[in-house]
Amino acid sequence: MSDLNDDLPRTMFEKIWDRHRVLDREDGQTLLYVDRHLLHDGGATAFDVLRKRGVKPRAPDRTFATPDHYVATDSRTVEEIQDPRHREMVEKLARNTAEHGIRMFGLGDPNQGIIHVVGPETGLSQPGLLMVCGDSHT
Repeated sequence: MSDLNDDLPRTMFEKIWDRHRVLDREDGQTLLYVDRHLLHDGGATAFDVLRKRGVKPRAPDRTFATPDHYVATDSRTVEEIQDPRHREMVEKLARNTAEHGIRMFGLGDPNQGIIHVVGPETGLSQPGLLMVCGDSHT
């Protein structure tokens, strides 16, 4: 991105990028500091990959989750999820987040909802933060 000593005007994207830059690699890739990481029930395989590598989530206190892909809008309990595969995904998210101390907005939580909406509604999303969210709703 831009040179931090540059006196030229920068876009908001450039300012946020520069504030979160940790390392610029010679191949053009940049390592960025992530302020918040949002998860949903479709990401269970990511925890499997971490286990295989023998590592844990780096910042569980900055990671938040909610089931949103495999639940109906009228489901308030896991038992109400009709499809057993979908139920297993939601149960797996609950197990994984509990295991790693990650805050989950579960089906009984009034803040549960579509993950990209939960962030702003709960105040997790703030101007200037760098957030990562693998969300197919947007």
